[in-house]
Amino acid sequence: MRKPRPPSPTRASRAERPPQGLPDRDALLAFIREAGETDKAAIARAFGLKGADRRALRDLLKDLEGAGALGRRGRKGLAEAGALPPVGVADVTERDADGELFVRLAKGGEDTPAIRLAPDRREAAAGAPGLGDRLLVRFERLETGEVEARIIKRLGQSAHRVLGVVRRSNREIRVEPVDRKSRETLLLNPVEAGELRDGDLVLAQVGGAAERRYGPKRGKVLEVVGREDDARAASLIAIHTHGVPTGFSEAAEGEALKAEPPTLAGRTDLRHLPLVTIDPPDARDHDDAVYAQPDDDPRNAGGWIVWVAIADVAAYVRPGSALDREARDKANSVYFPDRVEPMLPEALSAGLCSLREGEARACMAVRMVFGKDGRKRSHRFERGLMRSAAKLSYEQAQDAIDGLPDDKTAPLVEDVLRPLWDAYRTLKIGRDARSPLEIDSPERRVRISPEGEVESITPRQMLEANKLIEEFMIQANVAAAEMLEQRQTPLVYRVHDAPSDEKVQALVDFLATLGIPWNKGQAPRTDRFNQLLGQTRGGPHAEIVNEVVLRTQMQAIYSPENIGHFGLNLDKYAHFTSPIRRYADLIVHRGLIRALGLGKDGLSDEDIARLPDTAERITAAERRAMAAERAATDRYVAAFMEERVGADFEGRITGVTRFGLFVRLTETGADGLVPVSSLGGEYFIHDETAHALVGERSGERWRLGRLVEVRLREATPITGGLVFEMLSDAEPRDPNAKASPFAGRGGRGGPKRGGSKGGPRGGGAGRAKLLRPGGPKKGKRR
Repeated sequence: MRKPRPPSPTRASRAERPPQGLPDRDALLAFIREAGETDKAAIARAFGLKGADRRALRDLLKDLEGAGALGRRGRKGLAEAGALPPVGVADVTERDADGELFVRLAKGGEDTPAIRLAPDRREAAAGAPGLGDRLLVRFERLETGEVEARIIKRLGQSAHRVLGVVRRSNREIRVEPVDRKSRETLLLNPVEAGELRDGDLVLAQVGGAAERRYGPKRGKVLEVVGREDDARAASLIAIHTHGVPTGFSEAAEGEALKAEPPTLAGRTDLRHLPLVTIDPPDARDHDDAVYAQPDDDPRNAGGWIVWVAIADVAAYVRPGSALDREARDKANSVYFPDRVEPMLPEALSAGLCSLREGEARACMAVRMVFGKDGRKRSHRFERGLMRSAAKLSYEQAQDAIDGLPDDKTAPLVEDVLRPLWDAYRTLKIGRDARSPLEIDSPERRVRISPEGEVESITPRQMLEANKLIEEFMIQANVAAAEMLEQRQTPLVYRVHDAPSDEKVQALVDFLATLGIPWNKGQAPRTDRFNQLLGQTRGGPHAEIVNEVVLRTQMQAIYSPENIGHFGLNLDKYAHFTSPIRRYADLIVHRGLIRALGLGKDGLSDEDIARLPDTAERITAAERRAMAAERAATDRYVAAFMEERVGADFEGRITGVTRFGLFVRLTETGADGLVPVSSLGGEYFIHDETAHALVGERSGERWRLGRLVEVRLREATPITGGLVFEMLSDAEPRDPNAKASPFAGRGGRGGPKRGGSKGGPRGGGAGRAKLLRPGGPKKGKRR
């Protein structure tokens, strides 16, 4: 089992623990100053506050904020008034007479100062940032005492720029935004827009010399990106909207093309091992190969030896090279239904680094020994030369084990596949004892035809073959983290914090509405969450409990400081197994090369010095990739559903907000909105605790997790938006419910008084409290 860990949502909480008990004003300000940015929950945990002390802390923070000593950072964040974090998201807000740009923290309040943006030669090729651009910056204090901001990364498109579609009419030419949350329609000058066609996908600049006071804003087209009817439009929009880097410089492409096939020099020959790759059928690269055999050591009867061989990307992407600079900037490959934006050029990602069947490939391999109890006893890393015995899909391997081998898998069943499965079933004993989180988080698989059309949308299957590879990769990742710690070599960990007190309390309050007990004083543990999921599995509340437990969890991040991985219930964890598509893994490979003396291309001193910055960059890039992938998938789904407008579907309520219900369809996993304005002729109260909309007069309820029938009313491919009409009846009033304390403050139902495309436009809807559903849930990136 994992050992207890100190809380760690901020830098301060990872630092030396302050004296316990309610702090005075000076101690509290000193703590917040050291943290840079923190929140009430982090402060309470750091000082060990509970009960009445937490309430006293809340009052003290309000007093400090009222006195101007504290400023807000977003909804919950706190910082000393005027203080700046070491790294933050900032918007370009000003340009002075000399052309100097100034930024302000995106989450900052009115007290946040404007900070000069230092010129960055690396940004010259992409052009200087513009007013409204959002950036990830590092704040640095100069010897003069002045603070300046240095660009780390650009984060998506400018707030003063709009990606949209040209709409021409007899009266005017407009640009309608592709972002469903935006209302920034622009009016174009007919003379300047003479060559534009209806349906052109364009990037436009907001404003101009002839800016109008009323009506749509003026705009100017900066670039024609493509066509809205282009089969690739969904991914193009996602790339531009989220600022996903594309392509490679001539220098990086040149380095990739000059790479040579590996030789045995300085490597262990592993070509005799029948390693196989097992991946999705549409996999675009192959990072990992596996092999297992019984351990013949009599001291480990019933034990297994498992080999995991990983592409040796470090042999081709050297520190300081153009390939390295661009891989670090991209941080990961981004996968869309119709294309991939790779972290490395194709000559490497699909060529020399990919573990192709029958071809010699450089690898970093780990040999792990497991006892019959499924626990790892030892491990050893080798820099080797391997040759994949077979390229298999999950389905192929599973069918072979299930007694349906094809011509390719039939010769592999007894000597290769069955030992892999037997080893996995032994490792599973250890996994079950460890009890990692077992949350159901289904993914959608969007199939695209050669013509770019959506053929089908189906849930991704989670076969035993998938679980086998996942567990082998987890164990290899653990071995890498343990080895680097043992050799005292710095690394980037994959860390996952325990749920915050606020999230656990929200879960406790919600479970109480279902009559499910939870000990408030009990620290969050994975086995306790799994017990709850098992207790409700198969029952009427299974889906809603799974959804709320998922939302209770924190997001995993990369960090040079280890706090363990709560979800996997592991003390040490790092990403090692996917260096073709993740820069974090490449850093870990270099660390192993340095720690074990496996070559001169290991982790450099410069790599080590900038590990905190690298961790921040790759965490932000992962968020960017997830958002872009989800946005593209939503648009492809909307295109697929467009021809089914008017059809009825079964679905489940996956989000409850003040402005309506989010419903996920059972058949396709498509997500859409049922506007509150279509639910009935009364006010609806948003009960956050019960995750429900409740009719103020009737008491009828719409609860998270409920199975419902809906009719598709709108599908807008360009924005990815779906709008449903509710066909099911609401649940009757809860006979045990007390009179609502929110009476008269809900969102208004009844006839619509505006659009219903996913925004809070129903009459009065803006007066109820919002629960952000966070969009469709994708599979975990552990």
